[in-house]
Amino acid sequence: MHNIVILAGNLGNDPETYYGSEGDGMTSFNLAFTSGKEKTSWIKCICFNKTAEVAEKYLHTGARIAISGYLKQNSWTNDEGEKRSNHEVVVTSIEFIKIN
Repeated sequence: MHNIVILAGNLGNDPETYYGSEGDGMTSFNLAFTSGKEKTSWIKCICFNKTAEVAEKYLHTGARIAISGYLKQNSWTNDEGEKRSNHEVVVTSIEFIKIN
């Protein structure tokens, strides 16, 4: 079973869509949210399938959204032989937040 992540924030960039060799699409964007004492944090978000299509079509820089999904950790070794890692949210749901 996956962990569950729910975040609300603003898009830091327009979504970018990439296509794999089999034509499957993945859309990514960065989400800014406030944590702690008004500190802004950023996390990379990725979407697949229909969620990716929605993100690509309707999201734009500055859009206020809430997302749910699960946290995924990636690990790799860079060209200098250093072990690196990052976290990203695999988005399964996007909610649009109306700003009055």
